[in-house]
Amino acid sequence: MTDALVETRNLGKRFGARTVLDGVSMTVSRGEIVGLLGHNGAGKSTLIGMLLGQVWPSAGEVRVCGCDVTRDRQGALAKVGAIFESPAFYDYLSGWRNLEILAGYSGPTTPARLREVIEWVGLSGREGSPVRTYSHGMRARLALAQALLPGPELLILDEPGDGLDPEGTHEMRRTIRRLRDQLRLTILLSSHQLGEVEMLCDRIAVLSRGRKVFEGSLDDTRRQESWVRLKTDDFAAAASELQDAGWIVGVRGTDRVLPADGMGTDGMVRWLVARGRPVYEIAVETASLEEFYLKLMGERKEPEAP
Repeated sequence: MTDALVETRNLGKRFGARTVLDGVSMTVSRGEIVGLLGHNGAGKSTLIGMLLGQVWPSAGEVRVCGCDVTRDRQGALAKVGAIFESPAFYDYLSGWRNLEILAGYSGPTTPARLREVIEWVGLSGREGSPVRTYSHGMRARLALAQALLPGPELLILDEPGDGLDPEGTHEMRRTIRRLRDQLRLTILLSSHQLGEVEMLCDRIAVLSRGRKVFEGSLDDTRRQESWVRLKTDDFAAAASELQDAGWIVGVRGTDRVLPADGMGTDGMVRWLVARGRPVYEIAVETASLEEFYLKLMGERKEPEAP
């Protein structure tokens, strides 16, 4: 049995003459939290729609929980819960009654299961209140409760923290972590909140104009370009010497150098000291996910027309 709960191979989608997804291959392995990133219109919602069998591919293959979605949608989605686009509720009914109705679309659900998911998302005590009295954060938790009703192995979340205040965002982050750690769920989440993705996810996949431009771990994003802060008696002279000797490939400002591949700070210090150059401070600066993402997107901007 494969460890991949989500697997796409050369997935493509066209709407008329417009290509929305072009040759996207990616995986989400069992137990991971994977962030799906990209600008508006990059193809994230189309990709999620394909995973849920709501959008049919024009090319390629999409498999969920070991099943081909286009051939066996019921089997593929039997153990999948999702929050996709804007969840709709009956505002005049209670949270409990909403969950009863929504659960009925996929199969019978016991009161014990309803109580369980309500406790998991932190709505205990308010499940009897009309949804119109719920805050935005409570509605988000009700949507998550709905996604948990079928007892999924895979949870697909489209912008789960959208519109939440800082307290609500923090609570949603804690809940998602608990779902993975305690219920052993695998989670694919699409989000524009890069800080939340950085705190939550094991890996990310980035789409740009319908193509996958990066897939890897958060550690991979930090290794892409790590500048080093260097303080010595004469930075300009030291940087020139390091560059001539092949230790660094770039200089930024008055105290930043970019090491060449395979060159560590310990060796750099020894090399400088051996040549009589004192080193007062040296420290690697790890790029944030935001810096990595903006650089990645900047490299793919089309040049402006003259």
